[in-house]
Amino acid sequence: MKFLPLIWSGIWRKPGRTILIFLQVSVAFALFGVLQGLKAGTEQAISQTRGDLLLVHSSLSLGDTLPLALLEQIKSVPGVKVVIPVGLQGSVYQRPGQPTIIVAIRPDRDWVSAFTFTIAPEAEAALRKSRTAALVNAGLVTKYGFKVGDRIPLVTPLAQTSGSTDWAFDMVGTFTDSDFGAGNNNILVNFDYFDEARAVGKGTVAHFNVAIADPKLAASVADEIDRRFANSANETRTDSLRELAQAQMQAIGDLNFLIRAIVGAVFVALLFATGTMMMQSIRERTPELAVLKTLGFSDRTLVVLILIEAVGVCVAAAAAGLGLATLVFPFAAKIVRGIAMPLVVVELGLAYAVLVALVSAAVPAVRAARLQVVSALAER
Repeated sequence: MKFLPLIWSGIWRKPGRTILIFLQVSVAFALFGVLQGLKAGTEQAISQTRGDLLLVHSSLSLGDTLPLALLEQIKSVPGVKVVIPVGLQGSVYQRPGQPTIIVAIRPDRDWVSAFTFTIAPEAEAALRKSRTAALVNAGLVTKYGFKVGDRIPLVTPLAQTSGSTDWAFDMVGTFTDSDFGAGNNNILVNFDYFDEARAVGKGTVAHFNVAIADPKLAASVADEIDRRFANSANETRTDSLRELAQAQMQAIGDLNFLIRAIVGAVFVALLFATGTMMMQSIRERTPELAVLKTLGFSDRTLVVLILIEAVGVCVAAAAAGLGLATLVFPFAAKIVRGIAMPLVVVELGLAYAVLVALVSAAVPAVRAARLQVVSALAER
């Protein structure tokens, strides 16, 4: 503690330079925090995605349909607990700039276990009671101010048997979705009503949601489902929700490589900048360091003092940058829904700040330790 005034005066000997270093380090670690947060948050979200939930879809593409008749064959596969048919239809509420997605499901017993939804028991029961009932995603409720009892009109490209493309559902409750990357525009409706009312596509599904008894059996159950329909007119491809989340990220590109490249380039530039400023600072303070040696300060003490100065500035600046990254992260995270910045990113950032400080100050500190008192004072 007795050296704190000395360290403080060393840090603020040139306020302009200290502020410049602080800003450089803050910006670098703000960028690090956001990018590394996206990487770590995405990996964490994918690892937490359910591995016991399978999606059975057409082997051609996710956009092709499958016959509803496949349901019983899928249900008979060992290890399968629940199979729910899912129909999907894009729609708009009131005007084209307000898109929604109709998700038609069959609310059988334990159907929620085949989804990542959180639904109140009374809302789930209400969905079963009425053919035109609908559960609205909490995001849409917030956006449009829907409330239970509202009749929600939707316009779709899909015509009803009457020829009308106008659909209407009665809101009986809300739900939330924890699925990785899930949107907030979904409206759950009864599959049987949806299937009977539509003019085309009757008896088909977009995919089947399958809940299995043990996540460890995901690969074997998926293989068995696909084997049963191999070489048929309706070949299937079965993926776990976790696999689909990984594929979704791979579709964006090699995120890990991109983040490592950007962060690496930023840190190399930061090391050059801070190292150069530290060298300049020690060069300017040569007479002062020589006086300290004359007063009895050892070489080791000078090295420690210089390193503490560097660590203090870098850690404080990194903390400010990481704090800023934490504030702006929710906006950056909108590109991948459902992720949050893990605490480990902040901890890693502070550790890197200490490393940057030690590396950039190492050479100047050693130079100060090797300083010759007589020659240094003679140059004064």
